[in-house]
Amino acid sequence: MSFSRLRRSILISKVMAEEVAKSGIGSSAAPPTAGEAAAAAEAKSRSIWPSVLRWIPTSTDHIIAAEKRLLSIVRTPYVQEKVNIGTGPPGSKIRWFRSSSNEPRFINTVTFDSKENSPTVVMVHGYGASQGLFFRNFDALASHFRVIAIDQLGWGGSSRPDFTCKSTEETEAWFIDSFEEWRKAKNLSNFILLGHSFGGYVAAKYALEHPEHVQHLILVGPAGVSSETDPKSEWFTQFRATWKGALLNHLWESNFTPQKVIRGLGPWGPDLVRRYTSARFGTYSSGTTLTEDESRLLTDYFYHTLAAKASGELCLKYIFSFGAFARSPLLRSASEWKVPTTFIYGFQDWMNYQGAQEARKHMNVPCEIIRVPQGGHFVFIDNPSGFHSAVIYACRRFLSPDPDRESLPEGLTSA
Repeated sequence: MSFSRLRRSILISKVMAEEVAKSGIGSSAAPPTAGEAAAAAEAKSRSIWPSVLRWIPTSTDHIIAAEKRLLSIVRTPYVQEKVNIGTGPPGSKIRWFRSSSNEPRFINTVTFDSKENSPTVVMVHGYGASQGLFFRNFDALASHFRVIAIDQLGWGGSSRPDFTCKSTEETEAWFIDSFEEWRKAKNLSNFILLGHSFGGYVAAKYALEHPEHVQHLILVGPAGVSSETDPKSEWFTQFRATWKGALLNHLWESNFTPQKVIRGLGPWGPDLVRRYTSARFGTYSSGTTLTEDESRLLTDYFYHTLAAKASGELCLKYIFSFGAFARSPLLRSASEWKVPTTFIYGFQDWMNYQGAQEARKHMNVPCEIIRVPQGGHFVFIDNPSGFHSAVIYACRRFLSPDPDRESLPEGLTSA
C-alpha cells in the first residue's frame, strides 16, 4: 500500500467517524459539563494532525463512532452515556487513576428502552471485548427487560487509565470497585447481573462482595470456574514443559497480550481483525450467520476497541495463569455464594461446563446449568435465539406469574 493511499484511507475513516458522531445515532443522556467539554476539546486539538499520520488509526472518538454504527442495526431506541465514577472509591486500596492525570474516570454505558416495571439486566462483556458484541441480543432482551450494557473500566469506550495493579487482589478490586461506583452513580439495585467469560468472573466476584444488589446471576461461558480435575489442566502442565510451552508461558507472564499484535501491525491491523471475525463468528452458527453489513460493522468496531490504549487488558496475567486457569478460582468460594445462579454454555464452548457442575455441588443457593446447541464461546452471537430462550428461562421467576410451571425451552439441555 502506498503512503498516499494509506494517508487518504485514514482521512476518509476520520471523516466518516466525525459524520457519524454528528448524526446522533442512538442518543446522548445529557450535555457535557464545562469540564468535560474542555477536556474533550483539548483531546481533539491534540489529535487532529497526528490522526492523519497515526500508525495505529484509532482513538476514543473512533470507538464511539464505530459503536454507533454497529448499534444502528438495533431497532430498540437507546441512550449512550459516559457515567462518571470519580477518581477512586472511598476506603479502597486501589486508585484507578494512578497515572499522569487525576481526571475522573467514566464507564461507557448504553441503556435500552423497555416496558415500565421491567426487571433490569446489566450485561458485562468478556476479555478483549466490549458491550457492542451483544448487538444481536439487545432487541430480543429489551422486549422483556430493561437492558443496560457497559464497557468495563479500561476497555471499549470507557476510560483507559494506566494499569498499575501488581497482584490478583488489586486487579480484582480494579474491576469490582469501579463497577460498584458505576452502580452507585446509576442508582441501581436489585438487578440481574449477566457476565460473559471474563465478565462472568467479574460478575461472580462482584456478587460475592455485594450480594444485596444482585437478584440473579447469569454466567455465560464464565472464566475461572474450571474443575480442579479438568483434564485440560494436566495437558497444559505437560505442554509447559516443552520449549514451545515455556516460550508461550514466558510471553504470558510478560503480559504480552493479543492486542499488542494488533497495534504492532499498525494500518494492517484492521485486516487481521477482519480475518478473525470472518473465521470465528458463525463457526457454530445456528444458520443465522452474520450478514455482510453485520460482519463489516462488527469488524470495524472490534478493531478500534482492540487497538486503543492498553489498560484493562493488562489484567490477564494477574487473574489467570497460562492456559486461562484462574489464580483465585470461583470454585473455591462456591459455598459462599448468596445469589441464585444460572450458568449458560454453548455446546462447543471451550469453557468446560463440568466446572459449573463441580461448583454446584458446593453451592447453597439455587443453581442451574443450561447448554445451548449450535453455539461456541460466543453463544450469544452464534445462536442468539437459543441464547435468548436460555436467559428468559433463567429469569422466569421475574417474568412469569407461575414460574414453577415453565419448562425448559425445546433444544436447550439441562446439565
